[in-house]
Amino acid sequence: QEEFLELLELLVSRARTYVSSLAAMEEFHLSLSQCVVLRYHWIDPFVRSLKERLASFDRFFCVADQVKVYTNQNKTRTFIGLEVSAGHFQLLELVSEVDRVLEEFDLPTFYKDPSFHISLAWCVGDLSGRLEGQCLRELQDIVDRFEDSALLLRVQWEQIRCKSGNKYFSFPLR
Repeated sequence: QEEFLELLELLVSRARTYVSSLAAMEEFHLSLSQCVVLRYHWIDPFVRSLKERLASFDRFFCVADQVKVYTNQNKTRTFIGLEVSAGHFQLLELVSEVDRVLEEFDLPTFYKDPSFHISLAWCVGDLSGRLEGQCLRELQDIVDRFEDSALLLRVQWEQIRCKSGNKYFSFPLR
């Protein structure tokens, strides 16, 4: 949406006054699993299992409106994201089913206490110290004051997508 990109530009522009190397994300998603490596012959059974486990889920809304700073596990990248403030329970239920599929293939499950979020921008290295505190407060203020942000940051979940290599699989919610 045009308004979302406008908000993204405001946030990234302000954050760059603290970390000039920040790059805006070009695609947006909310993760329900860690990145895992699927062997080629596992892809079809993995996708079938996901489809079965996710078939009973209804569509729902979540709200991602809390600005937060994240780093990846090995602290080689820092991200600015919008954390989910409503819809957490439904996302946990989805993760539980995705985790069961991962366990079938002896793959690592999701984090025990996940912070569901949509990454907006990133940079190389652990620069979280520069982005937290004053910068984070300014970014949250931009979100809170942005016209129609309450509607803009309300996301309807209509499908779950799985990416394997360059292929996407879609699982519609009821």
